[in-house]
Amino acid sequence: MERRTLVLTSWWMPVQIVPWQDAITSLYLGKVQSVIDYDEVVRSPSVAMRVPAVIRVLRHATRIKRAVKFSRSNVATRDQHRCQYCLVRFPLSRLTYDHVFPKSRGGETTWENVVCACRRCNAFKGDRTPQEAGMMLHSVPRRPHALPVEPLRVRGPSVPEEWLAFVGASG
Repeated sequence: MERRTLVLTSWWMPVQIVPWQDAITSLYLGKVQSVIDYDEVVRSPSVAMRVPAVIRVLRHATRIKRAVKFSRSNVATRDQHRCQYCLVRFPLSRLTYDHVFPKSRGGETTWENVVCACRRCNAFKGDRTPQEAGMMLHSVPRRPHALPVEPLRVRGPSVPEEWLAFVGASG
């Protein structure tokens, strides 16, 4: 069985996809409630349960505050998916990292030296600082203390019908 389970927060926002076995374990331990089940039933010697398609976490998880992880998607979220030179919004796949102080000249890959740039602006800037290239950087790159929570987006024809009420799916 190749089923997966969609996990919702306690406030009904999709956040994760887990193997159905993990969902069964969480359900059995009372950590989640099943919102929608698949037709399949799994059995153990003492218990029979329908495989959950969508589960909801019962308690709001309190997380230990940590620094926001540096990643391509988090940089794009910080920069609102906009090129920091032309301010045009792009999907993540069309944005590049731009090292404000060029990497080839000792610039580091850090929150304070990386911004999102479209391919055209990044190519034009090349191996120069924005000032040397005559370009204006529209925001000073900073390490964020937190990022907005972005809902899980699930795409493609393999999205289970049971999930459609909870995810913005498109093929």
